[in-house]
Amino acid sequence: MGRAVTVAACALNQWALDFEGNLKRIVRSIGIAKNNGARYRLGPELEICGYGCLDHYYESDTLLHSFQVLAKLLESPATQDIICDVGMPVLHRNVRYNCRVIFLNKKILLIRPKISLANTGNYRELRWFTPWTKARHVEEYFLPRIIQEVTGQETVPFGDAVLATKDTCLGAEICEELWAPNSPHIEMGLDGVEIFANSSGSHHVLRKAHTRVDLVNSATAKNGGIYILANQKGCDGDRLYYDGCAMISMNGETVAQGSQFSLDDVEVLVATLDLEDVRSYRAEISSRNLAASKVNPYPRVKVNFALSSSDDTAVPICMPIQWRHHSPEEEISLGPACWLWDYLRRSKQAGFLLPLSGGIDSSATACIVYSMCHQVCLAVKNGNADVLADVCRIVNDETYVPEDPREFCKRIFTTCYMASENSSQDTCNRAKLLAEQIGSYHINLNIDAAVKAVVGIFSMVTGRTPLFSVFGGSKRENLALQNVQARIRMVLAYLFAQLTLWTRGMPGGLLVLGSANVDESLRGYLTKYDCSSADINPIGGISKTDLKNFIQYCIENFHLTALRSIMSAPPTAELEPLVDGQVAQTDEVDMGMTYAELSIYGKLRKIAKAGPYSMFCKLINMWKEICTPREVASKVKHFFRMYSLNRHKMTTLTPSYHAENYSPDDNRFDLRPFLYNTTWSWQFRCIDKEVSKLGKKEEISVVADMD
Repeated sequence: MGRAVTVAACALNQWALDFEGNLKRIVRSIGIAKNNGARYRLGPELEICGYGCLDHYYESDTLLHSFQVLAKLLESPATQDIICDVGMPVLHRNVRYNCRVIFLNKKILLIRPKISLANTGNYRELRWFTPWTKARHVEEYFLPRIIQEVTGQETVPFGDAVLATKDTCLGAEICEELWAPNSPHIEMGLDGVEIFANSSGSHHVLRKAHTRVDLVNSATAKNGGIYILANQKGCDGDRLYYDGCAMISMNGETVAQGSQFSLDDVEVLVATLDLEDVRSYRAEISSRNLAASKVNPYPRVKVNFALSSSDDTAVPICMPIQWRHHSPEEEISLGPACWLWDYLRRSKQAGFLLPLSGGIDSSATACIVYSMCHQVCLAVKNGNADVLADVCRIVNDETYVPEDPREFCKRIFTTCYMASENSSQDTCNRAKLLAEQIGSYHINLNIDAAVKAVVGIFSMVTGRTPLFSVFGGSKRENLALQNVQARIRMVLAYLFAQLTLWTRGMPGGLLVLGSANVDESLRGYLTKYDCSSADINPIGGISKTDLKNFIQYCIENFHLTALRSIMSAPPTAELEPLVDGQVAQTDEVDMGMTYAELSIYGKLRKIAKAGPYSMFCKLINMWKEICTPREVASKVKHFFRMYSLNRHKMTTLTPSYHAENYSPDDNRFDLRPFLYNTTWSWQFRCIDKEVSKLGKKEEISVVADMD
């Protein structure tokens, strides 16, 4: 009858500028789609060159190589008899566009440029691309000779159009257009488009997946239709992890769900759906049909091809499913672990080194590496040949097969406890026990000799010897002595990362992992160029509160009992002298605020766009049961003083996995000055005026009550 259509959505682990690898993964995905009966295949946004090319988009080489890959795809036998929808940059009349190129049997059907560009948060598409602003308008695009020689076409349609096949009508959206208030699928659906195809480059943020799923389902809930979402996955060269989640939805319900986190470079989601279900769903929505009767039509590109077959009565149809969401703790366990694996194999290093202090942050980082080892062993067990090949290259053993996460961890993960005279035996024992339970190669060393040598040089040159405050030293001396310890640990971390494997008779070097959380970075509670300075940091975008919950998750799921004592111990830098052998210094006392308060400040500053005055106004209501307005004012002022005083540290912050929308990452997410007037005189004066007003109102209220 020609009503059952089979379509495919792909999640590909593309890598910026890896044209060779990207081509192979695209061809592989098309082959899988065809083998599963699909007649239409949708890939991620800009999949040919990789989404994260950044300023390489300015280079003509990026355009040239993208067309070279397109030519290979057009020529490939794998792309015959299936409509292929791929993403790449295209220069049209000297303007660069982010485009979908849709082709069938060596003929390009349509080049569809992106209409709404992503330009918030981590996205800077307007820097490299121009949005297509000519609604329902199509122009001629003159193909480069390399493509003409394959297709025999001189020009092809370029613009805002839809495809009309023999049995249905298909329209394209590109990533941000789904999130826009005037999404194209609304008008397209009213104009009779039955299948919407969205190619995305959407990255992971904790607790974000449900928003994407809700948007896709709601796109067809009011208007009917089939919605296909393809997305990039993996680390393609920077701080973001693209989290797949390819999905297919019909009439407001999910019918196929792809994985959010996996080590598979190619994942293809295929679904067979009944077009008559779309038509009957729309038929009874009278408001939709009234609007449809007035809609301006889209240009249609006629395609002599059907997504269904004439004899499909007995073809099984996909039924709605319940979407399974990960908990935030599972997301922390899986997302950063997959990001670390991509970084490790693509950097061609031999493993990781982590300064393990026995505290929550470094322990959480260690647990993420252990989770990565779990994911690797599971992928190999499930027959992932690509992962096994990467493992063999990393450990330099072609016969090796990872089966036990602890044993694999021993080969690729080195932990190092760097003690000083200010370190307690408790943290040393905690670090050692955790290393034993996850299986890492563990080193214990003492940095006192190096610290004394550095301070000795200073004393020899100046004739002065700085002292800790407990021994009569000033705050300046106390802070400087803490910083010396912290910075020496960074130097030693890199030395051991370079040479530890050499001492063990193994080739290669190790990537140094940092472990400063998002809250400490926001407050600036870290030493510039200490162990927070590393090659990469898997927890730099995660809050202390979420990390504590993740530690509890690891206790329960990985049975790491060593984490219990780590959870119960107060967070401490252990940089000041012990008192009677016990730690006297704690993080929250040093910071002058709690980690819970820090998370609130961070969300108000970044997500709510609150300066000092607006933050005060919001918090006097949020905290009215626990703080007076004067106490709130004091807390807000202290936060902004410390934040602005330490903002310069963000300019050298280790590249971190992006997981929170209030991240202070200075690279491109949170663009702020790093030299502030830290008195905030005008802003704080406005706060003081409000405190004074509130105080007078309270006095009047008390007097009235007495009367």
